[in-house]
Amino acid sequence: MTPDLSDLGGWSKLPFFAERYPAIAEAVAEDPRDILPPADQRLAALSLTPSEATRVVILGQDPYPTPGHAHGLAFSVAPDVRPLPRSLNNIFKELHGDLGVERKTGDLRGWARQGVLLLNTVLSVPAGDANGHKNLGWQQLAHEVLSLTSQRPTAYILWGKQAQGLEKYIQPGDHLILRTAHPSPLSARRGFFGSRPFSTVNRWLAEQGQPTIDWNA
Repeated sequence: MTPDLSDLGGWSKLPFFAERYPAIAEAVAEDPRDILPPADQRLAALSLTPSEATRVVILGQDPYPTPGHAHGLAFSVAPDVRPLPRSLNNIFKELHGDLGVERKTGDLRGWARQGVLLLNTVLSVPAGDANGHKNLGWQQLAHEVLSLTSQRPTAYILWGKQAQGLEKYIQPGDHLILRTAHPSPLSARRGFFGSRPFSTVNRWLAEQGQPTIDWNA
């Protein structure tokens, strides 16, 4: 089975897609359970944010396991999802506290189109079984993405210990690396709230001579 990678641009050259992805795609296809997100959305984060356009990287764990929520971008949900997942709701609380932005939906594709890569470290999940595909080998992709993006100055938002554990794959450079607690209700009050990641990223981008991110998009 040779998955179609024609929409991935520069990402398709990562060794992962030749060495690991065919076997993972086959294992996912053979899993009889309802797998989320749908196959045509599984690589949406990479399709929407080309490697050469990536300016900010936000890492998540794995897709939301509730049918109809995940659509291929970390933390993002389909535009009609209500109520929002609790972590995303906390992200929006911090966004409002930081910049006064009040978003209308949980669809973050507007961020992705501005160069914010919203990448989960695992890109598939069986419905109702969070982290159910953590042993398939998806994590190698995140390792290679971090190594590639860090070949030039990039902002990294590492929420929680799992994301922070991948910092070793970021190559040395003039990067912005933000490390705080995860926005999960279990940890958000231990340093996520009040961390002001959105204004910090925009300040850094401006210092780099780059356009800032419209976090309301």
